[in-house]
Amino acid sequence: MPKSFDAVVIGTGQSGPPLAVRLAKSGEKVAIIERARFGGTCVNTGCIPTKTMVASARAAYVARRGADFGVELDGKVRIDMQRVKARKDQTSGKSRAGVEKMLNDASNCTVYRSQARFLSNSEVQVGEEILTAPQIFINVGARAVIPAIQGLSNLPYFTNSSFLEIDFLPKSLIVVGGSYVGLEFGQMFRRFGSEVTILQRGPRLLGREDEDISNAVRDILIKEGIEVALNAECIELFGAAGAIGARTSSPDVAVVHGTHLLLAAGRQPNTADLGLENTAIKRDKRGFIEVDDELRTSVPGIWAIGDCNGRGAFTHTSYNDYEIVAANLLDKEKRRVTDRIVAYAVYIDPPLGRAGMTESEVRSSGRKALIGKRAMTRVGRAVEKGETQGFMKILVDSNSHEILGAAILGTGGDEAIHCILDTMYAKVPYTVLQRAVNIHPTVSELIPTMLGDLQPLC
Repeated sequence: MPKSFDAVVIGTGQSGPPLAVRLAKSGEKVAIIERARFGGTCVNTGCIPTKTMVASARAAYVARRGADFGVELDGKVRIDMQRVKARKDQTSGKSRAGVEKMLNDASNCTVYRSQARFLSNSEVQVGEEILTAPQIFINVGARAVIPAIQGLSNLPYFTNSSFLEIDFLPKSLIVVGGSYVGLEFGQMFRRFGSEVTILQRGPRLLGREDEDISNAVRDILIKEGIEVALNAECIELFGAAGAIGARTSSPDVAVVHGTHLLLAAGRQPNTADLGLENTAIKRDKRGFIEVDDELRTSVPGIWAIGDCNGRGAFTHTSYNDYEIVAANLLDKEKRRVTDRIVAYAVYIDPPLGRAGMTESEVRSSGRKALIGKRAMTRVGRAVEKGETQGFMKILVDSNSHEILGAAILGTGGDEAIHCILDTMYAKVPYTVLQRAVNIHPTVSELIPTMLGDLQPLC
């Protein structure tokens, strides 16, 4: 006999738990299902553990630069990977335990620890039980793509998830993929002491970014001793554990060698084993669940939130999915996915903060626009910190004077970008931000100066 609930939430990533608790507090009888570790990608294999390790890598980088700041160190900087991993595990574990405790302590909320599988549009099997509910929310996240590379099946390899579990330092690392995952891990392990080669199948790193951003990022990585091969699709792998060879499509970098291999070639949704074939839920060709502007699937009463819907792929967009659904269902507000502005950061060092349209997108739109740029060498805060790599730029609509997009590649870029993002959400002219009196010395204080130097986008 099926067990009835008012709502069933599948998965405990960033959007699932707060939605389950909010529904339960409203008086609904809720079930939430988790087959593995509580907290989803962000807590276990994404933001929290990786940025914890990025911080360790940065500490090593700063220590090596101590002499630049008049700080003398006795002896070489040494990396204890077991302690790096232990710190990461502690930080991640604390967050994971917090999510689990929140759900276990919630009234009207039953936690199931098993695989979920749809039997129909309204029934979900969990272990030996069958749950039914008029509202079902799918929050199953995504995982690394395993590319079809000749010879891969004969060799050991890592993805972002498994690479976080190592407690040793690879002598030489081959990274397949030149987007944010590959770049963050590549720089991180170069700073720990590994030799690193990044293979990017396209003509530049971070393919979604403008060419000037991609080139600047490449320069930053090369300066740290990372080998970057562009137009170098990995077409064959050979060798054995500890002695891996990668053959590429580039005549300039035909073969590279390394002791370890990291695959960072994209993400795919965890939807293949959900039993969606037993429902009328539509998916796109990559397996992402299709949703409307309020995150409803093709089946009434079923929503898809978080990375599995292909509408964000970030922790902050996943959490915003929860906010959209909760507002529409419980607060009688009208919130939509298209209300949000594209914004994210790439956590190389210095970081890249991004908001809105790229310069390339503005040009393709055909609209008249203004552009402003400023090198970080002309930002006092960056000079004081001895971190002058990168630049910032902003694009403004010539007619409405509203900000269209911006990028800040440089120290503090992941934080300073919010000055611009908040102005964009306010839908006010750029002159509001231009006339703001920001604190000195900060990176943000040069944003008004940059806006005072706008020129027509030619």
